[in-house]
Amino acid sequence: MVTRLPSSSEPRPDGEAVGCDTTDLIQVHRIFRWLYRELPGRIRSVDDGDVGRAAIIADYASMDFSALHLHHETEDLVLWDRLVDRSPGCAPHVELMKAQHAEVAAELAEVEPLVDPWRANADAASRDRLATGVERIRDTLIVHLGREEEEIVPVAGAVLTQSEWDEMGEHARTGIQQSKRNMPRDVMAIQLGLMVATVPPDERPEWIKENLPAPIRVLYALLLKRRYERAMRELYPDGVVPAIP
Repeated sequence: MVTRLPSSSEPRPDGEAVGCDTTDLIQVHRIFRWLYRELPGRIRSVDDGDVGRAAIIADYASMDFSALHLHHETEDLVLWDRLVDRSPGCAPHVELMKAQHAEVAAELAEVEPLVDPWRANADAASRDRLATGVERIRDTLIVHLGREEEEIVPVAGAVLTQSEWDEMGEHARTGIQQSKRNMPRDVMAIQLGLMVATVPPDERPEWIKENLPAPIRVLYALLLKRRYERAMRELYPDGVVPAIP
């Protein structure tokens, strides 16, 4: 296990103090756990031959796959080298993260080609192959996220500045904008709605106030919240949306 370094107030050469808030990554991990636990059941809930419903769930499956690719790409490009540079003792754990990313990528490469055949025909055999493949990704991902939270996140919080940490979010947002054509049109509303859903209901107004710029708060209240709720109704027509634990 990585030695968990204490937070330091000593500034970097640019004058910014070391130490950052990594809460947003934990929220993102909770979302991924929820998405990949829920997705196999959503796929299996589609009746044999229901092409319309299969198309809806297939769109969300593709969004989940794209989001996971982007999340891991962001860490690969922005986080690992910087973390090893600041904390060389973390190198073995970073290598494990890279290996686990490669494992997830290989599983995604096997599963993603199963989406379109099921979308086209909605046959039970294609449906079940896809759901089983997602379950394999889920099992690998749950192990990976746990190890990352235990061995990487505390070190990152101690040795990176807040602006360095925030670069990951900026990279992810840029990636979403560039790949929007491969995602549902409400992807931004879904992303923000899921982040809000990780916060206890009585704490959400304060979280929104503290974490969203004023223009986004207004947009969320007027439009994005409704679009998120519409997406959840589409995914869960019975109206029961499981909470994000």
